[in-house]
Amino acid sequence: MIVAAAQFAPAAGDIEANVRTVSGLIRRAGAEGARVVVFPELALSGYEPTLIRATPAACLAEGDARLDPVREACRTTGGAAVVNGPVLMPGAEGRPGITSLVIGPDGALLTRYDKRHLYGFEAEVFAPGTADGRFTLDDVRFVLATCYDNRFPDIAERAASDGCAVYLASSALDAENDSFEKVYPVRARDFGLYVVLADLVGPSELGPCAGRSGVWGPDGERIADAGPDREGFALAEVG
Repeated sequence: MIVAAAQFAPAAGDIEANVRTVSGLIRRAGAEGARVVVFPELALSGYEPTLIRATPAACLAEGDARLDPVREACRTTGGAAVVNGPVLMPGAEGRPGITSLVIGPDGALLTRYDKRHLYGFEAEVFAPGTADGRFTLDDVRFVLATCYDNRFPDIAERAASDGCAVYLASSALDAENDSFEKVYPVRARDFGLYVVLADLVGPSELGPCAGRSGVWGPDGERIADAGPDREGFALAEVG
């Protein structure tokens, strides 16, 4: 199975513009054989917690019609996409989660995962998730994690014990973040997983994000790298 780790610079708070970019990248990656395309943390809104808190329209519902182009792109390519954004959570008093929606090849929702470990100011804007995220496609089992989640090895440990082969990480990382060397390859090597990182590029509330999306093999070695500072994706065979 071929996966794509996608990256781009989102337009802050502009759901429709970011959906167009996401849909285009799904189609481009699908044309190159990608069965699953993974997008960065808050790709649908930009990593802009302050703006999200002040702008209700920057939040999505799980079945939001604004995501229809993403669903159509998945149907057209026959692939799945992991798209992350501020998605309202039931019982969270109107607060969204930092949520990965997994759209399947038929355009239907395969699963959602709400980031469990919120970082810093995120806890004032978002509600934390309470459960691990899993889905299976073509007999390959995947686990979902979002940015700061990756600092907690128990997520990968449980995933490996549950038969997962591929760990999908949606993140927003600046160039100085040590996760590229000290987190993602370690999760891969310690638990025998393919680790797929999708990172933002361009400006964000964190500062400039680094890109360098890609894939590490189960031995912890890099097998794909999208490079810094440009829109695109890296492809790798996993499973």
